[in-house]
Amino acid sequence: MRALLGLCAVSILVVSCGETTRVVGASPSSATTAVASATRPTSTQSAAPATSTPTATPASTADLTPCQRDLRCNARLGAIESINPYKLDDHLNALTSFVSRDPRHPGHAKAVAYIKEQLGALSYYGWKIESQRTVYQGIPLENIFATIDPAPASALPPGTAPVTVGPTGWILVSAHYDSTANRTAGWRPASDPAPGADDNATGTAALLEFARVLSLNRPQLRARIVLAFFDGEELFFKGSGAYMATLAKPYPYKAAINLDMVGFNPITDRLDLLWYTNASAGLRDRVLKANDAYRIGVSPLNAQFAADGTTIMDAAPFGIAGIPSIALCQRYGENDATFPGNYTFHTVGDTPDKITNKRLWLKAAKLTLATALELADEPTG
Repeated sequence: MRALLGLCAVSILVVSCGETTRVVGASPSSATTAVASATRPTSTQSAAPATSTPTATPASTADLTPCQRDLRCNARLGAIESINPYKLDDHLNALTSFVSRDPRHPGHAKAVAYIKEQLGALSYYGWKIESQRTVYQGIPLENIFATIDPAPASALPPGTAPVTVGPTGWILVSAHYDSTANRTAGWRPASDPAPGADDNATGTAALLEFARVLSLNRPQLRARIVLAFFDGEELFFKGSGAYMATLAKPYPYKAAINLDMVGFNPITDRLDLLWYTNASAGLRDRVLKANDAYRIGVSPLNAQFAADGTTIMDAAPFGIAGIPSIALCQRYGENDATFPGNYTFHTVGDTPDKITNKRLWLKAAKLTLATALELADEPTG
């Protein structure tokens, strides 16, 4: 996230778009653990992972929540409850182990390889993995996309008609994987650390875990979901801006959801919900309702209107263009009684031990996936 302490006016009009290429899924190496297999943190440096609040078994059908009474809603509830905090932790520790994910640092290429490897391990489930390469001021950038469509007829219950994906009605879920430590005095991007644990290994790890969960819940989908791992956000969202510039009207996406910095807050389980232009008001309300319907427990969940779309997050290019877009982050603006201030973001000190609220991280992941699954449970129009 480029600006946590205020809004900055920027332009997304100057982008350099490059080619989109298919990435062949590689077999996982012994150096990394496949997404589908790890069950416990591999690093001894990580704190205890977040745990979800156990849900009491209803004594009778009268004790069921409205969501539990609805079969499709209950299926979505099961999917979001299957998000594994240990896997989130594994991914965060792997991503921060590369020293830096700044695109000018050698660790960036290792992060790209790791993300592709983890996604490639799930190619059996029907994922399509692609890259978009672009350049900003001589700096090569690479966006990574993982796309999954509704299940084919062979994977559906007998008598269930498969869904045909159209050119519109898709859902974009994104996080940036690049990092920076430009608030550290004398920092050199090509050689110095920029671990970026909170900003934004938390969001990137959540997307990788979404890929595993969606693989096992594909029959629920009635629309295409695209997981976008954006590069160059720390250069003022150049990766997401470049991608948005390639999209022609009518835009394929009916919604864009972004996760950025969701693991720090030792005081409350607060998230800010940024929404972009009036076109995003309905999506904003949907997220607020999902927090209650699935009893996720983000509190406070503070909606903020990004009036001119200049908020420095990867949802901005899509929101400005009129696509319903929201971003979830732990705090955007001045500190208050519900947020003490994160003074390690954009420094060499943004390390895994600074993820002080793993419960909040898990709740942010659940809220994002719940909203995406609701949107994907609607037939494509």
